[in-house]
Amino acid sequence: MTTIRLHNSKTRRKEDFQPLKPDHVGMYLCGPTVYDRAHLGNARPVIMFDVLYRLLRQVYGTDAVTYVRNFTDVDDKINDRAAQTGRAIGDITAETIRWYHDDMDALGALRPTHEPRATGCIPQMIAMIETLIAGGHAYAAEGHVLFAVESFADYGALSGRSLDDMIAGARIEVAPYKRNAMDFVLWKPSSDGQPGWTSPWGYGRPGWHIECSAMSKALLGDTFDIHGGGNDLMFPHHENEVAQSCCANPDGDFARYWLHNEMLQVEGKKMSKSLGNFFTVRDLLDQGVAGTVIRLVMLGTHYGKPMDWTEKRREDADATLRRWYGILAGHHFGPDVIAALRADNLWKPDAEFIGVLANDLNTSGAIARLHVLAKGRTATQLAGFAHGLDMLGLVPDWAALPHLDGGEGGATVSAATADRIDALLARRAQARADKDWDTADDVRNILTAAGVLVTDVGGQATWSAGPDFDAARLEED
Repeated sequence: MTTIRLHNSKTRRKEDFQPLKPDHVGMYLCGPTVYDRAHLGNARPVIMFDVLYRLLRQVYGTDAVTYVRNFTDVDDKINDRAAQTGRAIGDITAETIRWYHDDMDALGALRPTHEPRATGCIPQMIAMIETLIAGGHAYAAEGHVLFAVESFADYGALSGRSLDDMIAGARIEVAPYKRNAMDFVLWKPSSDGQPGWTSPWGYGRPGWHIECSAMSKALLGDTFDIHGGGNDLMFPHHENEVAQSCCANPDGDFARYWLHNEMLQVEGKKMSKSLGNFFTVRDLLDQGVAGTVIRLVMLGTHYGKPMDWTEKRREDADATLRRWYGILAGHHFGPDVIAALRADNLWKPDAEFIGVLANDLNTSGAIARLHVLAKGRTATQLAGFAHGLDMLGLVPDWAALPHLDGGEGGATVSAATADRIDALLARRAQARADKDWDTADDVRNILTAAGVLVTDVGGQATWSAGPDFDAARLEED
């Protein structure tokens, strides 16, 4: 069995992944607060966990992985949106969930096993809060219930911060009913017009952090394998989840492995509305950017490193996918070919590809391996390449593959012509290495005149046949 290694934020080191149960994996990803469209940064953890989900299913079995991603559908941001628009809260959350599904589907993300809504788990939250109060880890005050951070000795261990550091760096809500400035809300009162539920502490609604603890316990148990999200959630959200979950379930370990992705930039700058570089996933899709292109750009950077969305990277990803789809379309890849490969036990991952991907979701390394595998000249030789694309979620519909190249580029190229282009690129690479710039320029001019679109990604040259492709021009040297 393939050994999966993950960088565990909990221990700050890369570890061999060993599930709690040998035949089952449980994983939880913090989902969206549903009041508006998902922005591009929101897509990064979804894509990261989708690749992990696919990898775990490949290694442990399709039915051996339970993946939970929640919807926060009770929150002050939702209340504010309802007040601003005059719309019912239920209408806003239902619409936003539909938008979210549409956008994540377009990015090739598989639906999780369970997608609980916070409003569907209120009894579980109340029960957990009662347990925390009974154990001396929470207290009621003026209609609120707060978690007492000083009751949990390991508070701050996940984020690596001391209590003093957290107080200095956090925006603390000043409230006279708090015993400690860092104590956080588990339950708060609701006024007229705000959503609320009857509880032992009065009519009210849950705080944000208790939601994920209650939902993960309900669907995955007191201890489960993997939890994650953006590193902006590590403190306070994930830190608070750990504290309340471990105190409410002292015999459990909550999440054993934590994965956190780094943040996203746009053209080297933090994405923000004030800079005019803030956009949603839907903005890009409506501009004609394919979901697979967005996904490939995201996968080009390891999840643990900051990712920079640039127009150049989008163009390179688009060209790469056009070429890859053209290769597969030229060999008539689709459900029938895949079925035949399955029958011959050939529809399986390339060993090097799966090994690279299993090394802490090294997606950029896996993509580099796909460039090598794409050089196959028969359907059998391309089986590992096609399977790798599928594992990375880069082919949304095998039945529609012949149409995925966009119609303008990605012309089907004969094996002999492809070999000729590869040979020219090899000559160009050697000329560059020898600092023979004249030869390198000559080769470039031949490729350009023939309508061959060349992109250089991570030191690996890839190509696609442009709309003006003319194979005859390749012989003019």
